[in-house]
Amino acid sequence: MTNCESKTSVLFDLDGTLLDTANDLGEALNYVLTQYGLPCVAREIYRPVASDGALGMLTLGFKEKLKEFDYELLREKFLSYYQENIAVHTCLYSGVTTLLEYLNQKNIPWGIVTNKPEGLTNLLLPHFDDFSRCKVVIGGDTLAQRKPHPAPLLHACEQMKVSAKECLYIGDALRDIEAGNSANMTTIVAEWGYIKDGDNSQDWQAHYSCKNPEDIISFL
Repeated sequence: MTNCESKTSVLFDLDGTLLDTANDLGEALNYVLTQYGLPCVAREIYRPVASDGALGMLTLGFKEKLKEFDYELLREKFLSYYQENIAVHTCLYSGVTTLLEYLNQKNIPWGIVTNKPEGLTNLLLPHFDDFSRCKVVIGGDTLAQRKPHPAPLLHACEQMKVSAKECLYIGDALRDIEAGNSANMTTIVAEWGYIKDGDNSQDWQAHYSCKNPEDIISFL
């Protein structure tokens, strides 16, 4: 186990880690499905897929029929509806406010590295005052590479002027842990996020796993 006592900065995934965005993403999916006369997807079905972006959600909804449609058009419809309704149901996970307040009080710099498009991310974050002291935001299209590539995490560290080896990265998907490990960071699985029933996060080779955001304070 890596010693977290010397960690001087924290980076977070966004969807499924800081924000519960599933219901707004699900509403966007169901909007597109109704446009084509297809059945809507129930919340308990789409929630575990919410971290997988437009492709994951549209694949879930259209299933084998997806190849019969113009995917780029479907994606455009999905993202357009989501953008217009980006924070209707989205909320902070319980404990996130306490964790971010702790980081702010201790002057520990923190930022966000997500595969969500940068434009959508920057549109969403201002809806929540808790993100006002976020030092850096890296989206899925900020660089040529996206997670699980480590480049976005390393770029975030450069922007915050911190060492990757002294940084925690927290996320709810295998790609988050792979990116963090490749960047030589200490990684933590956000067990409260969008982890599918068939996924065994214990096999992801993260350094730690937490059941709620407040648990992370003990590592700092």
